[in-house]
Amino acid sequence: MTHYIFLFLAGLALFLLGMVKLSEQMQRVFSSRIREYIRISVRKPFYGLIMGLVTTIFFQSSSAATLLTMGLVSAGLVSFYHSLGIILGADIGTTLTIQLVVWKVTDISPVFLISGVCLYFIGRDRLKIIGEALLYFGTIFYGLSLIGQASVPLKDSPAFVSYFLSARHPMIGLLIGLAFTAIVHASAIPISMLVMLGMQGLISIDNALPIVIGANVGTTATALMGSIASDVNGRRTALAHLIFKCAGAFISMILLAQFIDVLKIASSSIAQQIAFGHFVFNFIIVVMFIFFLAPFSRLILRMLPGQQEVIPLWPEYLHTKYLGEPRQALVCVRNELKRQIVLAEKMCREALEQFIKFRTSKQRSVMYMELVMDNLQAEITKYLWGISCGALSEPLTKQLFTYSSFTYDIERIGDRSVNLAELAEQKSKRKAHFTPSANEELRTIGILVLENLNDAMKLVDEKNIDIIRIVMERERRIDIKIKNAIGAHLERFYKKMCIAEAGPIYVDVLVNLERISDHCRLIAQLTNELEQDVFDMADAVIDP
Repeated sequence: MTHYIFLFLAGLALFLLGMVKLSEQMQRVFSSRIREYIRISVRKPFYGLIMGLVTTIFFQSSSAATLLTMGLVSAGLVSFYHSLGIILGADIGTTLTIQLVVWKVTDISPVFLISGVCLYFIGRDRLKIIGEALLYFGTIFYGLSLIGQASVPLKDSPAFVSYFLSARHPMIGLLIGLAFTAIVHASAIPISMLVMLGMQGLISIDNALPIVIGANVGTTATALMGSIASDVNGRRTALAHLIFKCAGAFISMILLAQFIDVLKIASSSIAQQIAFGHFVFNFIIVVMFIFFLAPFSRLILRMLPGQQEVIPLWPEYLHTKYLGEPRQALVCVRNELKRQIVLAEKMCREALEQFIKFRTSKQRSVMYMELVMDNLQAEITKYLWGISCGALSEPLTKQLFTYSSFTYDIERIGDRSVNLAELAEQKSKRKAHFTPSANEELRTIGILVLENLNDAMKLVDEKNIDIIRIVMERERRIDIKIKNAIGAHLERFYKKMCIAEAGPIYVDVLVNLERISDHCRLIAQLTNELEQDVFDMADAVIDP
C-alpha cells in the first residue's frame, strides 16, 4: 500500500509540474502573438469565445488563460465586456484535456517524453521550444498514467469500492470537488483522477458528476486570489467568472437527475460520461450567457462601480485617406504621437511606483502597455513611410523625419520604463532594500524625470521656447544629481551601509532614468528645429 501511495503522489507531482511548466512555456511563445490575439478577440464576443478556447488548449489551463485576461483588462487593453467571451471560451477549452485522458493518451505519454527530450537536445531554436513543450505535455499524461496505476489495487478494497459506488449526497461531492480544486488551482486534476477511477470501474457517474461540478466552481479560486492585488477591472472579471460557474452549478444541481440520465444515454463508459459531463456543464454556461453579455456586463459594472480606462491598441488618428495630403497626414501623426507619449509617461510613472510598493498587477500592466507602445511605433512608422512615397517639400520632409525620431524616442522611453519595472521586481524578489538616503535620491530624481517627460508631452503638441529651455536645464540637473547619487552610493557601499544585492539594481535604475531624460532632451532639441507653422497647422485637430 505504501508503494501505491508514493506512486500516486509521484504521478500527482508530475502532473502539476507538467501543467505549470507547459503553461509558462506556451505563455512565453504566445506573448509574441498577443497583439493579434487582442485584435481578434475584441471584435465580437464570439471571436473572444474562440480565442479563449484556443488559448486554453495551448496553455492547458483555464486558470492561466483567465489570469491573462484579467491582466489585459487591468492594463486597459481589453474592455471588461470583451473579456467575458474570452473567459467563456477558456472554460470550454479546458475540457479537451479530460477528453484526451478518456482517449487514453496516457498510454502513449512515453512517446511524447522521448520525442520531447530528443528535440530539446538535438534541435535548435523553434525545434528546441517544440521539444520542451512536448516534454511537458508528456509529463502531464505520464503523471496521470502513474495515478491510474496507483488506483488499480483499489479494486480489491471493498471499503473503497463501496464508498465511491454507493449513493452519496450530491452536495458532499460538490464540496469535495470545490475544495480540492481550490487547493491545487486546476480543475483538470480532480476530474482527470475521476476519469481514471471511472476506467477502473471504481466510481459511478452519480457520485462523480457533483464532484465535476464542484471542481468547475473551485477553479474560480485562482482568479479570485489574483483579483485581490488587481484593480476594479480585474475584480470585475474574476467576479464574472465566479457568477458564470455558480449559475451553471445551480442549474446543474437542480437538474442533476436529468443531467445524469442524458450522460448515461450518451455513453455506456463511465469515463466518457465524466468527460461529457464536464463539457456539457461548461457548454450550458456558454448558452446561458453568450447572448446576454452586454446586459450582464452592465450588471457587474453596477455591482462594482468605478472608472474603466481602455487603452486602444490600434492607432486612432492614422487615417489612410489623408496619405495623399502630406500636411493633413502629418497632423494625424502628431495626434498619434501625443497618445504614444502619454502612454510612455504612464508607464514610467507606474514603474517608479513599483519601487515604493511592488504590486504584481501593476507589473503586468506595465508589460502589457509595452505591447501597445511597440504596436503604435510600428503603425506610425508604416504610416510615415506611406507619406514619404508622395512628393514632399523640404520643410515637410524635415517634419516627417523629426516625427520618425519622435516615435523612436518615445518607444525607447517605454523600453526604459519596462527596465525599471523589471528592476523593481528584482528588488522585491531579492528583498534588496534601499537605504533611506538612496530612496530619497531616487524620489528626487524620479520627480525631475517625470517633470521632463511631462514637458516633452507638451512639446509634441506645441513649440514653446521657454519649455525647451526648462527641459535642457532640468536635464543638466538630472545628470548632476545622478552623478552625485552614484558617488554617494559608492560611499555607502564601502561603509557597508547598504545590502550588496541592492547596489547593482540601484545603479541600473539611475542609468535608465538618465536615458529617459536624454530622450526627453532629444525631443526638445528636435522640436526647437521645427518651424512654427508646423504647430499652427496642428491646431486643426482631426477627430479619431
